[in-house]
Amino acid sequence: MKLVPLLAALLFTQRIHAAEPAEKHLLYMATPDGAQPGGSGAGVLIFDIDDGHKFVRRIDLPIFKEGVRGFCPNAKTHRAYYTTTNHTLGCLDLETDKIVWEKKYPAGCDRAAVTPDGRKLYVPTGWWIKGEASGWFVVDAENGDVIKHLPVRNQSHNTVMGLDGRFVYGGYETTLMVVRTSDDTVVKEIAPIGESGVFPFTVNSAQTLAFVCLGKHVGFDVADLTTGKVLHRVFAGDGSLTRRTHGVGLTPDEKEIWVSDQDGKRLYIFDATKMPPVETGHVDLTTGGHGWITFSLDGRHAWSHTPDVIDTKTRKIIGTFKDEQGKPVGSSKFFEAVFHDGKVTAVGDQFGVGRAPLAK
Repeated sequence: MKLVPLLAALLFTQRIHAAEPAEKHLLYMATPDGAQPGGSGAGVLIFDIDDGHKFVRRIDLPIFKEGVRGFCPNAKTHRAYYTTTNHTLGCLDLETDKIVWEKKYPAGCDRAAVTPDGRKLYVPTGWWIKGEASGWFVVDAENGDVIKHLPVRNQSHNTVMGLDGRFVYGGYETTLMVVRTSDDTVVKEIAPIGESGVFPFTVNSAQTLAFVCLGKHVGFDVADLTTGKVLHRVFAGDGSLTRRTHGVGLTPDEKEIWVSDQDGKRLYIFDATKMPPVETGHVDLTTGGHGWITFSLDGRHAWSHTPDVIDTKTRKIIGTFKDEQGKPVGSSKFFEAVFHDGKVTAVGDQFGVGRAPLAK
């Protein structure tokens, strides 16, 4: 008779485990953002994308008090790499929540990118650095050691890794640089591009096109990465929005381009199936801030620098990021991580890079 309660308990436990999803889609948000005020403590806030973007937990990382400049993940090594305003580059294990290593760099470090195999990081010294100290460090992602320095004239800044890892792209001044990752050589420089410094940019999955934010208007340049020519300059509205654009992203299926009008508190949307792209609408944001835009891996959600969660199909705000105290929180340093039975199987990107061959 004693076996009956035991069997019942076992069956109940099995039903609970069967109901729990084996795969989880989580958003990792770094706070505080080094480029905008606010945030919620120092560390990483984790949200459940599949459960209405509800707060799950936080990882306290005191070093983040310095202000986070960039946050890029890697699925192969299940690690994420962060840069801070006070020149810190660090490595976080996403499966253990532990810091693996941290290093300080004299010149500084800005938004970095990691190769798909998880072996190398490309780390810009920062938009605030000019002269011989400016450039990108090629860094061993296993331990943070510098392998090589790629010098540029001034203000190395945003860094985007191509999906296949053959090339990495860096923006400085009014120049877009293309680096071959196999031997870390600069193979192309596209200039002039943008209006007053290369602000955020993105590339399509085929790495044939780049979309680069303008510095004095809301809009972007379209560049041919094969020929090195700037093909189009596209403005939001009638072209009279004299505010810098800070944030541009391709939806994963590459059918739309979204750009951030940070001072106008809007995201403008363009049809990317046409050249030049054609404006089709906009989303009004609840707050201002740094300006940013990227998307969930399945393309269903758009995330910006605000606490807003946006449905890409309806173009409506459908949720708000809130911490454990119910306080709305935003950042422009975040990414999606997919876990299966506790193991990282896929990651998104802090930039809205095109993923057309992989899009569902």
